[in-house]
Amino acid sequence: MYRKLIPILLLAVPCSVAAQEHDAATHQEMGHEAEHQEVELGEAWTPELAMEFRGVSVGAISPDGDLVAYVIREPLMDGEESTYRSHIWVASADGAWSRQFTRGEQSASNPSFSPDGRYLAFTTSRSGKNQVWAIPLQGGEAFQVTDAPEGVGGYAISPDGSHIAFTMTDPESEETKTAKKEKRDVIVADADFRFTHIWVGPFGHSEGIQAHSHPLTSGDFTVAGFDWSPDGQSVVFAHRPDPRINTGMISGDISIVTMAHEEGAETGEGEGDEEAEGMVDMDHTFPIRPLVTGAGVEGNPRFSPDGRFVAFSSSGDQAEPVGLGDVYVVPAEGGDSRKLANTHDRSAGIVGWTGDGSAVLVVETMGTTRHLQAVPLSGEPARALTSGAGVMGGPAFTPGMDRMAFTWQTSDSPPEVFVSSVEDWEPSRVTDVHADVPMPEMGRTELLTWRSQDGRFEIEGLLTYPVGWEPGQQVPLILNVHGGPAGAFTQSFTGSPSIYMIQTFAQEGYAVLRPNPRGSTGYGMEFRHANVRDWGYGDMDDLMAGVDHVIEMGVGDPDRLLLMGWSYGGYMTSFAVTRTDRFKAASMGAGLPNLISMVTTTDIQDYLAAHLDSEFWEDYEAYERHSAMYRIANVTTPTQVIHGANDLRVPFTQGQEFYRALQRRGVPTEMLILPRTPHGPREPKLLMEVTPRILTWFEKYLPDGSPRITTQDGS
Repeated sequence: MYRKLIPILLLAVPCSVAAQEHDAATHQEMGHEAEHQEVELGEAWTPELAMEFRGVSVGAISPDGDLVAYVIREPLMDGEESTYRSHIWVASADGAWSRQFTRGEQSASNPSFSPDGRYLAFTTSRSGKNQVWAIPLQGGEAFQVTDAPEGVGGYAISPDGSHIAFTMTDPESEETKTAKKEKRDVIVADADFRFTHIWVGPFGHSEGIQAHSHPLTSGDFTVAGFDWSPDGQSVVFAHRPDPRINTGMISGDISIVTMAHEEGAETGEGEGDEEAEGMVDMDHTFPIRPLVTGAGVEGNPRFSPDGRFVAFSSSGDQAEPVGLGDVYVVPAEGGDSRKLANTHDRSAGIVGWTGDGSAVLVVETMGTTRHLQAVPLSGEPARALTSGAGVMGGPAFTPGMDRMAFTWQTSDSPPEVFVSSVEDWEPSRVTDVHADVPMPEMGRTELLTWRSQDGRFEIEGLLTYPVGWEPGQQVPLILNVHGGPAGAFTQSFTGSPSIYMIQTFAQEGYAVLRPNPRGSTGYGMEFRHANVRDWGYGDMDDLMAGVDHVIEMGVGDPDRLLLMGWSYGGYMTSFAVTRTDRFKAASMGAGLPNLISMVTTTDIQDYLAAHLDSEFWEDYEAYERHSAMYRIANVTTPTQVIHGANDLRVPFTQGQEFYRALQRRGVPTEMLILPRTPHGPREPKLLMEVTPRILTWFEKYLPDGSPRITTQDGS
């Protein structure tokens, strides 16, 4: 399997993002935060406690299914440090033991067992550039495998264990290096791309850096992912014309590269570099054969177990930037591709095949959960292989695809590693990573449903009650809007660190409603496309119907409504305050209030234009109608603005436009600028700042002297 961390592509934001560091004066003004500092860690939910819950991800399961390699990511916040470090742990699949396998100042991640089960490979930058290293499982020192000049992106060991393929970005030309040294390095926009290509070299067992590697691909295209054929003679890969993220939304093809073999060479018996190198002629130029081309966007190719077919995801006969990824198969030798049955959401994340090659395995969001499905090659309907009110992460499979390791989390339990049979869902817990983390009483989370105002859809949302809430109590209600818009709120752990630390809000007496309005993923293509050319209207009506539902339940106080959201959630925050004055205060995070200036400055312009179903010069009215900036005179709600200084997804000027306009109109506002921050903070100390600052903003505009929790009779 190709090992690579996949970046967030759209306007959704990863969970570990945040705000700006305190200065002393602001710190003293935050009365409620001073109160938090008097609480011992574990007595109540605070941002400090949330940071104790580490990130956990599965990397691999050993060929015999007895071991699981997983990664723990934890924050480093001592003194001037504000970063994350990841290291690899290995556990027995029966949960009997677990131990840390990598250590040191540099992170290690992306673990993969060698096919013979003797070595654990991983990536780390301990030698400078990010390289593949390996460590003997039976004991011994880690050794460097690759020596890629520009560092390794993703990698995969060949099925017989003799070779390793990896991606690497093209090095800078000597001309460019000289221009930089001489300060003549003018950047030409959308030109002079550095492409990513596949390289291959021996994965010998001599415990030393490989003798040499050779490019498998070259040319004016960039590789987005690859997979080895079962016989180790070919690599199938996805590619697009250039590395820009926007290009990946509108273009993508599949090709195969076949490696030349020396006649009579051994293909898997050798243990040393000499025999392994005999498998591939490193001085040969390898032929590339197009496999799937056309106007659609193809990606995520995977060989079938017998090597006869390649499964891939595709948008069909045209690009669908709003979002569409169906499962197709094509003969590996070439020919017509064939679409399989629709998956639940039609946004399939292909993770492999069943062991007998009868079905393709995909992971998808399904409502507020995330599960594994099998899509039969026969064309029969997709079937769910996993179930439960929670979120599956991973998974990793044994070579025979009979067992898998994965993470599992629910609203009230943090992520841990589990194993199960693939065909028979019997999850067994392997780790107890958070055994020593205090777990105070939680605000209960409940799945709600309500009808959209226009009657088209049933909308789902997650309501987290305040800690200690009892029936009959009315509380301030926060409407939290997700990013995307094709994001989704799922039943992931509500105590984890995130932009909006849900249990901290619950601890402070707030109920938090997190709806999945039209446009969200997890509910099928029709639902996901239902807000095209309708931003801020049908989707906002879905949100407000949820707010009214919680009020009718007797939980939300109609006089103490609050609003917050990041990215598309920030867009919705900006637009909502132009349509209603029901919210006492709002917080817009990385919002996009001006769609005309947004579409000409964002790095995903086709995604936005697809949702407006036109270019702005073809229909100014549509862009203006859905932009908060052109309705700014309607705003009376005190609105906080939070934005990353280095955001390219939603450029910093979007937040600045809204802040300046509110300021000039005399609407209460403040702007928090997050230094060094792209589309969501990457530093844990900044992450911890967001929720307290939002709480301070909200408290400032709640009715004076109102208790946090009241009964319906006003007591």
